[in-house]
Amino acid sequence: MLPKELVDLLETREFISVATCDFEGRPNAAPKFILKVEGSRIYLVDYIIGATWKNLKANPRISMSLIDTRTLKGYQLNGAAKIMSRGKLYDKMREEMTDKEVRLTSQHIIDEVRGQPTQETFEILFSEKFIIFEVRIDEIVEMDVHGELKRNKK
Repeated sequence: MLPKELVDLLETREFISVATCDFEGRPNAAPKFILKVEGSRIYLVDYIIGATWKNLKANPRISMSLIDTRTLKGYQLNGAAKIMSRGKLYDKMREEMTDKEVRLTSQHIIDEVRGQPTQETFEILFSEKFIIFEVRIDEIVEMDVHGELKRNKK
């Protein structure tokens, strides 16, 4: 189970930086849409279906990073990813993705009407072609502003 503080931070984000590597050592880092956080799993959506997907097919290890800009505490989340493109869980996550896209789009429209800055296009324009990654976190590395690292293996 992920710490509540980390879950709360992830739930305020729409995207997270994801790093993968193929078996020949070539790295790839790309932002992915955060769909859901549940227990020690994070569900991500990949609309590009490029290097991240190829790397995970060859090597399921994944590392994600984010920072709490309020506290300047950083996190590295390491684990293994499972690619989902069909099945009962995929269908459930697809429904949740549609619901989240509608909520985000509605909020961004409200923000725009209020004169608050928002992005140029709304999430409802996301591609219909995508895959979902189920990432099981097995290590959390916390980084504080003094450079101290705290590793928590699951």
